Amino acid sequence: MRTTDVFTSVLLTGALAGAVFAGAAGAASADSPTPSDTSTAATGDDGSAAPTEAGTSFRTATAFRPGQRPTADASTGDYLYWMFPVDVGQRATVTAEVTFPDSSARKSSSTWQVDVYDGLRRRQPCVYGAQTRAVAGGAGTVELRCTLRTVRAWAEPWSNDPLPGSYYIRLTAVDAQEQDLGLPMKAAIGVRTSGEGGAHAVGGKLAAPLTPGVADDEAATAPEDGWSSGRWSDRWLWTVGGGVLGALAAIAGYTLARPSRRRVASPPPPAQY
Repeated sequence: MRTTDVFTSVLLTGALAGAVFAGAAGAASADSPTPSDTSTAATGDDGSAAPTEAGTSFRTATAFRPGQRPTADASTGDYLYWMFPVDVGQRATVTAEVTFPDSSARKSSSTWQVDVYDGLRRRQPCVYGAQTRAVAGGAGTVELRCTLRTVRAWAEPWSNDPLPGSYYIRLTAVDAQEQDLGLPMKAAIGVRTSGEGGAHAVGGKLAAPLTPGVADDEAATAPEDGWSSGRWSDRWLWTVGGGVLGALAAIAGYTLARPSRRRVASPPPPAQY
């Protein structure tokens, strides 16, 4: 076979491998979590109604799933708690909107804060968003936002990395004046999750997600498709695909670099006398 024919064959094989690899990576990406807009959703993807109340402690936190928009009627000064699941490779953005039905009754400014805790009740930092916001007296609404770090499959014992499992939301006014305590308010919570892909995948996994039984509906503490901790991520596809393409490139380079072998002409037969 000529060098050009070998090189052409290698290129065609590489193109075919790349197409297969791209298709597999696309399938893996399709399996990964996708962003879900929760700005106006009142029900979950399964048609379940969003909760209309909140808990008053970690043990009584109201469970819901991303894609729902739970609400609660309460009083200024109350501590409100909700709980939602976050899986491996997901980044959650929590939004909170507080509305004051009788804003004219509020005489002084106050500061509102939304905190997020993991299943071990460790407060998780917000990498983006306004977690704390002051609102002037007489204002009708205040909005808060907190974007968490991407959840990992496991973490070192000394670290504070977010782990898969249940996450808690706590909403309250941190410095409300005495004359404003007890005034009615309405809270609306939203959670949007997005899959960050295999760049955040690691080799280990938890034996079980951090899902303590604190909700009456245990099914609400897990994602609709179940927990995926430890499953193969698209990082494996990129690794295998890179190895295949590297091998093909090595074969093509060797084929082009090796010296060509010239065929030596056979000597003529001896003359017959």
